[in-house]
Amino acid sequence: MPPFHKRQECKADGRQLLIYGTQAHTQPLKKAPPPLPFQPNPHLRWHPFRQEWVCYAAHRQDRTFKPPVAYCPFCPTREDRFPTEIPFDDFEVAVFENRFPAFHLQAQGGPELFAPELLIPSAPAIGQCEVMVYSAGHTDSLGSLPQLRRELIVRVWADRYRDLLALEPIQFVMPFENRGEAVGVTLPHPHGQIYGFSYIPPVVEKMQQAFREKPVLQDLRQMMGEQYDIFTDEAVVAFVPPFQRYPYEVWLTTQAFHPGPWTFSDQETRSLAAALGKIIRLYDRLFDQPFPYIMLLYAAPKGEAQHFQFHIQFLPFLRTADKLKYVAGCETGAGTFLSVMTPEETAARLRHIESF
Repeated sequence: MPPFHKRQECKADGRQLLIYGTQAHTQPLKKAPPPLPFQPNPHLRWHPFRQEWVCYAAHRQDRTFKPPVAYCPFCPTREDRFPTEIPFDDFEVAVFENRFPAFHLQAQGGPELFAPELLIPSAPAIGQCEVMVYSAGHTDSLGSLPQLRRELIVRVWADRYRDLLALEPIQFVMPFENRGEAVGVTLPHPHGQIYGFSYIPPVVEKMQQAFREKPVLQDLRQMMGEQYDIFTDEAVVAFVPPFQRYPYEVWLTTQAFHPGPWTFSDQETRSLAAALGKIIRLYDRLFDQPFPYIMLLYAAPKGEAQHFQFHIQFLPFLRTADKLKYVAGCETGAGTFLSVMTPEETAARLRHIESF
């Protein structure tokens, strides 16, 4: 693999900035945006009907919303532009603490501060929220980036998993990407996010239990055979889950068991990086337009590395070229998804496009 360099800086407001690259980054720091006039202090309240935490972070109401390209906060800081989150002329991959975090390692306060009159359980929303910028290019995507950049991104994920899971409060780490206005993206510059949770979120808690009972993903792969596969190689496989909830939903995992990318071989890193680009280019070819999706990385929570199989889920939001998949009443109110396509149709359609 190429060299792996990591540069750490501290912003004027105390937030960490990391610059990753295949070459050492030595550019001098430029002017940074002024610090916000408050310290984020998000908190959690327990939902007794759903048996899950709800996070409250009022400061996020004022976060950056669809700025002009000249004011993109994720572009490099150029001489003729305003200061951005990345105070350099250029970079490969940048990771920094979110300016408007939903969770914060220094969140503090007891129930008497958050909801004293309600007498419901509440707690500080302790955690870490990071932004991961894939490229200095404003119009790039995971599909258009060169293979070496995607390999670097996979290695950065592995590094962030190691660092965040080493923090005492953090129990689970989830990198993810929202792509497209259809899923609520307000900053189109190519980027993902990384959330570190101080508890196991409810969706992951169910996965964790399933993996404890049996190797559920490996068993599923054996049961499915090749009918649902989109493409495979010796290291990874991309397939349509036979219980898909979203049109054109695709999962990506490794052939061998891995709790997370921090245990990958060089070949598995290369294969996963290539597969990521292949899936996104396949999506974009489906309707000849940039395809909106949510990409979710699921790796083992702290203490679950023996059972939990790493995988990536792509949840797309188009069912035709001009029709969105809306999560509506039945899905939201009952948790029961309604699908207009069978997984078998999805797999056949994606394999057909992939073959050209």
